[in-house]
Amino acid sequence: MTLPSSMQFIDHGQGGAPDVLRMATGPVPQPASNELLVRVAYAGVNRPDCAQRVGSYPPPPGASPILGLEASGVVAAVGEAVDTWQVGDQVCGLCNGGAYAEYVSIPAGQALPIPKGLSLLQAAALPENFFTVWTNVFARGGLTAGESLLVHGGSSGIGLTAIQLAAAFGARVITTVGNQAKAQACLAAGASQAVLYKDEDFVQAALDFTGGQGVNAVLDMVGGDYMARNLSALAVEGRLIQVAFLQGANTQVNWLPLMSKRLHFTGSTLRPRSPQDKATIASDLRQHVWPLLEAQRVSPVIYQTMDWAQAAEAHALMESSVHIGKIMLKVSG
Repeated sequence: MTLPSSMQFIDHGQGGAPDVLRMATGPVPQPASNELLVRVAYAGVNRPDCAQRVGSYPPPPGASPILGLEASGVVAAVGEAVDTWQVGDQVCGLCNGGAYAEYVSIPAGQALPIPKGLSLLQAAALPENFFTVWTNVFARGGLTAGESLLVHGGSSGIGLTAIQLAAAFGARVITTVGNQAKAQACLAAGASQAVLYKDEDFVQAALDFTGGQGVNAVLDMVGGDYMARNLSALAVEGRLIQVAFLQGANTQVNWLPLMSKRLHFTGSTLRPRSPQDKATIASDLRQHVWPLLEAQRVSPVIYQTMDWAQAAEAHALMESSVHIGKIMLKVSG
């Protein structure tokens, strides 16, 4: 396959509001020895993309400065050390950046086959959310069958992924949402109860849900004043799992329940982790989660797909929080 020397990509310039996003032309990336070069079909839009656009989430050293953390497409070239993929294979993968482009380099260990029965569009909606939920809720948070999980922001891509996977593995899920439409989407995904956080106290709802014991785990992306309330909602030996701080990371918290209830507090960001860590997560997903996708017990929820020339509109939609599930960009699919 003869590759072009240049490609189009979405440039965020010096950063700012969504309307800074523009189509630009630059060189096609050259895959390193352990990487695939993928001709992008679809790319997912995620909160970290918006954060990078405004300058609050810079890419780690060596990563592409182009936005985009997940993509699907066709392998266009392979690095000399890659023996697990061939040119022409269809893949989806977790990118270190660069997915808002015609071509993106992906470390071979972070690429996964398209689950049987799923389209390239659906597959592009998987990596960022499924890597994040698997490593935080299951690998770090240790959620098991029979336990209870409180998911904040249940109608987000991460929220709906967490609800589906937790339910598929036998946990009971209660979630917080902003309106009735989002509540219905979460119940359809497998949540046992959806709490309208504007009208109800989620702490009391979590206690009622568990007969006064508290939930075994909380997945939180809100932060702010949710932090102290999460501690109140947890059971003895409960786990607070933090994956974002949409309402801020600086808040006053009485940490005494951490000791009195023997709580565990964990969290992580995905992008800075090593290629080895990400390859391990990919392997776990292929073993434990890909069969659920292929059996249609779990599936990505896609809210809207836009042409990638509409990246500014996609970012504005993401920041509005009216969406339910994933926002996707069509590049060449």
